[in-house]
Amino acid sequence: MSLEKLLTHRSSVRAFTSKTIPHQQLEAIFSLAQKSVSNCNVQPWQAMVVSGKTREKLKKGFMQLIMSGAKPNPDFDWTPRYEGEHRQRQFGSANALYSAMGIEREDKKARQMALVKNWSFFDAPHAVFFCMEKYLGIMGAVDLGVYAQTLSLIMQEQGISSCMQGALGQFPEPVREILKLPDDLGVLFGMSFGYADENADANKARTDRAEIVLAVKFFS
Repeated sequence: MSLEKLLTHRSSVRAFTSKTIPHQQLEAIFSLAQKSVSNCNVQPWQAMVVSGKTREKLKKGFMQLIMSGAKPNPDFDWTPRYEGEHRQRQFGSANALYSAMGIEREDKKARQMALVKNWSFFDAPHAVFFCMEKYLGIMGAVDLGVYAQTLSLIMQEQGISSCMQGALGQFPEPVREILKLPDDLGVLFGMSFGYADENADANKARTDRAEIVLAVKFFS
């Protein structure tokens, strides 16, 4: 499949089947993703891939923490709030998802339940946490973003769907405890992945993209 088709057809999937990906295939995918570019070739990413019992432990840990009323405690700065057209696009994305799921704007409980599904990995059998040493700051975050996009497209080429999730970086405590991460390694964000449940309403949501004139300027 061409890169154009991959980019055109890929969408964030929020409902998965229980079908797992063989470990050998996972190793091949993540080995290929190592070819991703990075600033000065520092390759700062540490990808923590969870499946099976470890995934279940993390799901349980997240649910216990969230149900206790705990507030997000991310390892990195998530304080900026979208403004202007960025805020409008954020609202548009949420509206596309909740409309596809038949959730009304006023139904705050249903929206909250849909949000909580982030920490059960949308029932995906696999997830990856994108981690880096905390001192790296924004430069490391740029490299992790490039790496995650590379990984996502490799998966898409093999028929594997995914969903990037900033939410998986909001509560790093269960990840640090269960995966025994050192204190200097931070969880930036995560991605759930597996095979899409084609019949799920959540997977019918689609977002648009800004016209090129709004995003790109050419100088000659």
